[in-house]
Amino acid sequence: MSTEDYDEFGNYIGGDLDSDDDSDVDIAPAVPSAPGPAGPSGSYAPLEGFDDEDQDADEPMDEDEDTGMQMTLHGVDGTAGNQVVLHEDKKYYATAEETYGPDVEAMVQEEDTQLLTEPIVQPVKVRNFTVQEKDLPMTRFDRNFMVDMLQHPDMSRNVMVAGHIHHGKTSLVDMLVFETHQLTWDADRPTRYTDTHVLERAREISMKCGPMTLVLPDSRGKSHLVNLIDTPGHLNFMDEVACATRLADGVVVVVDVIEGVMAGTEAVIRHAMQEGLPMVLVVNKMDRLILELRLPPSEAFFKVKHTIEEVNSFVASIDPDEKYRLSPERGNVAFASTQMGWCFTLNTFAQMYADTYGALDVDAFAKRLWGNIYFDGERRKFVRNPADPESKRSFVHFILEPLYKLYTTVLSEDTDTLKETLADLRITLKPAMYKMDVRPLLKVVTDAFFGPSIGLVDMITTFLPSPVAAARQKVERSFTGPLNTRLGEALLSCDADGPTVVQVTKLFMTTDAQEFRAFGRVMSGKISRGQPVYVLGEGYSLDDEEDMVPAIVEGVMLDESRYNVDIETAYAGNLVLLSGVDASINKTATIYERGIDDDMYIFKPIRHFAQSVLKVAVEPVAPSELPKMLDGLRKINKSYPLVQTKVEESGEHIILGTGEIYVDSVLHDLRKLFSEIEIKVSDPVTKFCETVVETSALKCYAETPNKKNKLTMISEPLESGIAKDIENGKVTMRMTNKERGKFFEQNYGWDLLASRNIWAFGPDDNGPNVLVNDTLPSEVDTKLLTNVRESIKQGFQWAAREGPLCDEPIRGVKFRLLDATVSPEPIYRGGGQIIPTARRVCYSSMLLASPRLLEPVYYVEVQAPADCVAAVYTVLSRRRGHVTKDIPKPGSPLYTVKAYIPVLDANGFETDLRTATMGQAFPQMTFDHWQVVPGDPTDKTIQLRPLEPAQGQDLARDLVLKTRRRKGLSDSIAVAKYLDDDLLVAISASNPDLLG
Repeated sequence: MSTEDYDEFGNYIGGDLDSDDDSDVDIAPAVPSAPGPAGPSGSYAPLEGFDDEDQDADEPMDEDEDTGMQMTLHGVDGTAGNQVVLHEDKKYYATAEETYGPDVEAMVQEEDTQLLTEPIVQPVKVRNFTVQEKDLPMTRFDRNFMVDMLQHPDMSRNVMVAGHIHHGKTSLVDMLVFETHQLTWDADRPTRYTDTHVLERAREISMKCGPMTLVLPDSRGKSHLVNLIDTPGHLNFMDEVACATRLADGVVVVVDVIEGVMAGTEAVIRHAMQEGLPMVLVVNKMDRLILELRLPPSEAFFKVKHTIEEVNSFVASIDPDEKYRLSPERGNVAFASTQMGWCFTLNTFAQMYADTYGALDVDAFAKRLWGNIYFDGERRKFVRNPADPESKRSFVHFILEPLYKLYTTVLSEDTDTLKETLADLRITLKPAMYKMDVRPLLKVVTDAFFGPSIGLVDMITTFLPSPVAAARQKVERSFTGPLNTRLGEALLSCDADGPTVVQVTKLFMTTDAQEFRAFGRVMSGKISRGQPVYVLGEGYSLDDEEDMVPAIVEGVMLDESRYNVDIETAYAGNLVLLSGVDASINKTATIYERGIDDDMYIFKPIRHFAQSVLKVAVEPVAPSELPKMLDGLRKINKSYPLVQTKVEESGEHIILGTGEIYVDSVLHDLRKLFSEIEIKVSDPVTKFCETVVETSALKCYAETPNKKNKLTMISEPLESGIAKDIENGKVTMRMTNKERGKFFEQNYGWDLLASRNIWAFGPDDNGPNVLVNDTLPSEVDTKLLTNVRESIKQGFQWAAREGPLCDEPIRGVKFRLLDATVSPEPIYRGGGQIIPTARRVCYSSMLLASPRLLEPVYYVEVQAPADCVAAVYTVLSRRRGHVTKDIPKPGSPLYTVKAYIPVLDANGFETDLRTATMGQAFPQMTFDHWQVVPGDPTDKTIQLRPLEPAQGQDLARDLVLKTRRRKGLSDSIAVAKYLDDDLLVAISASNPDLLG
């Protein structure tokens, strides 16, 4: 080609080129590769330095000797060869995908992008926050047999083990675990098999529920599947007891024979009777009568009898029905020393005599072993009025004296005497066992003497119902839906062939604290691994299905505390652990199978008998770690049933718990388990409530912003007892107007008009405030009022949730709607107009009714020796506490002091008490009631001095101002900002003192 065909920039400007013409441009050979895109022309760029003089472009290249690849030159037509290929579009080599295939991912990384402090290969983190078995332990029953028994709910029992702290609940479960598992008993270290959390092991108290599913034989050799739930005894952790109560069909109440009925025992019995659960009693630590008190057998009988009567007296104070009476001759009381691993009832002890002495009517003999029945040795008869005043009661003669002799022989006699005594009892030990320490030797002897705890199993299976028998009572109390449907009938009959319904009440974290598993009860049908289900939260209803999430059941297990047994299917009546369904569960949930024909309803959320009244504010040390803390708070909310986490308007993250040890446990888990960050914690403060002590000084009204509507209201104190009845569920908004009206008429003397016109409870449907419609049909348009009823209700509940004093909930106030002017045009009476107006008129009526601040009060029960009682009084008096009763514990050197102390002054009380009594006093505290804080919180004449504690009548004002400042509110509590201008002017002219 001539140079005329190109311009001064080298661009071709000549005529069209023929593809067949010879070209002066050399065509470079291309590198062969797998087919693929190769730039704009679809060809490969020439390789620099490639020499093509020795080989013609039209001839194929030689075969590569190493790879055997046939190398060929791809011809490029003239047009393609003359195109300008940009540098970034040139392709010199095949891509990694073309070379290695589409299944291989190749990454190009730049150097120095990783921090020097971060290892190139991350170390494997082993996170273990619970005690777990490495492998499934050996059991004395066949696990396949246990799994098969899941299909027979009539042979199962769901049992909760409950009682006061340190009364032996966990050791009772340990006793049954040792009978069914091949484990090694350690005399120096209690096993506490169901205490798996790191804090439970460190503090030696139970803080979480501990489920165990065991196969236990009764006295006839018949096996039963017993689902046990070990519960905490500390009063701060009674929320776990409430969760277990919902799943159980009966309660085993464990009582220390010396301490008797304590605060924890009372709380458990009261809640069990409210839930309609039958109970049996285990009088534990019987060996303390021998080893500690060293009472003679005749006096030990009176101590045991007093403890049982103490339980019955408390039960009768709740319900005097004779069916609840617990008595050994009935068979619903057992005697035990769970640390030594023995337990018996009168029947099992009578059976031991029958096995030794031949034919004997066991039942008749057992009934004569309790009470004021004596054995006349001369006439070989049982009598009630013995001729000899030195005669011994049958319980002493046949049970206590042999038990005392067994213990004293093992503890004090030499080996030869012990051998003779054991030979008389037909007990043979290996020679090496006689050389053991006393405690292990006593354990071996009592095991051989008493054998397995068949008496306890007999008592459980006889007096506590099966899931089938208890299903109706369970469902009627807790199910919110109708029971006349196919679903309702399946629930009532515990039908394994019905629709799948599972009630979840508790979430257990995995060993690494990264996930949760749902623990619940199969109410009907059966649930299997891989089954698609719907998870319904507490907020689900037919009108609002937002709280319904589809899920797949990834695993079905039997929870054994330290290990899980994987199963394919669980049937109605059983307690199961489910994985894969926890994502949407906060506290409790109801699980349904997909494709169910009936409408789905949830089970009621658990009604706890404790309240969270102690709160702390938390924030991360490093602000950038806030997302980690928020994730940890979400997990805390799942792990602890009664904990509450919320964000104040000031941005503070608040944690509410039941007490100091509860909040301390929550903070430990937040720091160590769930977020793994450093957290700053505020000083603990208490939760307050707001109330009134008088009726509003005048009628308060408020107009809507558009001046088209007007509401008139007054507030007054609610009658004593109503708030508690509402919270306990004795009266609900689900009742009909007639039922609800009858309740208030009969119990509190309300008139017919007021009792039938209760619009709402607040701040929720179980809230301790009442909104009453006291308008007259002759004065208001009832049809228009009905149209805005829901908006007025929402405004009332908003006000009840955040009171006018310091944004704390309102409690014990009745709001009466006296008049309402409502616009006839719907556009002028919308929720945006009515709701804030209703809230404002609630505030103004309350501030004109002598508002007061309420503080929570703990009930305190202190157990201490007699010489420490004076110190208990002293410590309580320094903290605004007062003693209500101090009584000696019969048959023991202990005193029980009962008192009340405000939660605000209870922080550090236990530490002070232990210090003052040299560690001899043991307090237990639980929320009891609310009381009015002394003083008027709106009195501006009170002078508060900084850095000085407020006293007397200044306390309410001090607490309100400090709470407002902590929440970022102003110090002014003015009723004027809630009043309309004309009402404000009228009050200023007539009674300016009302405005403060």
